[in-house]
Amino acid sequence: MVREGGSAEKRRYVRGMFNAIARRYDLLNHILSAGLHLRWKRFAAAASQVPRDGRALDVCSGTGDLAFLLSSHVGPEGLVVGVDFAPEMLRIAQERASLRPHFRAVQFVCADAEQLPFRDGSFDAVTIGFGIRNVVAVDQALREMFRVLRPGGRLVVLEFSRPVPRLVRFLYNLYSATLIPWIGRILSGHPDAYRYLPTSIRSWPDPVAFTHLLEAAGFQPLNCRLLCTGIAALHVVVKPGS
Repeated sequence: MVREGGSAEKRRYVRGMFNAIARRYDLLNHILSAGLHLRWKRFAAAASQVPRDGRALDVCSGTGDLAFLLSSHVGPEGLVVGVDFAPEMLRIAQERASLRPHFRAVQFVCADAEQLPFRDGSFDAVTIGFGIRNVVAVDQALREMFRVLRPGGRLVVLEFSRPVPRLVRFLYNLYSATLIPWIGRILSGHPDAYRYLPTSIRSWPDPVAFTHLLEAAGFQPLNCRLLCTGIAALHVVVKPGS
């Protein structure tokens, strides 16, 4: 596991981990979430309200699930850019895109969420699904997403949270602390990639605290939807202006 302290160390660890598990990443997501992650990503894509023929950015895009869902909203004349700093994850995303000609509106760029290589106001909507807690400097990444979003555009953040009902929280914590690391280790071949997952969730701010971070970056909150009693949270915010 990555040790506390040292932003460069965490960045190297997280990049190396995702590069190592890239080939099994989609399979593990399906198994460990019982397919719910795709349903939640559909909610995120719809909540972005990116216009037809518009431009959308998916940050921490991984193997491209959310970027591909956004492409159905912008249509063939629009543009979706998926950004991730793990080259192996993007390699899988590009392979998936090449097998589906209707995903021609999707492009992938290897870049860090904290230094997005785009001009101010370049996108009508920005999304990030299950990636913001892996960023070293969350406040900097949020400011970058604010910068590249046009005034009036939406940022949608889908991230794990903590279940509200005590019994569900207890069962989920038990599952994430025991079965997730065991299944992840067997299927991914990485010794501790899926021990990192529950650890990163436990250290992540609750929805109220994260909303404050979004406001500090300049966003205006619209709503926060708890999914599956709070296992995940869908934050929708807007960049003020018209």
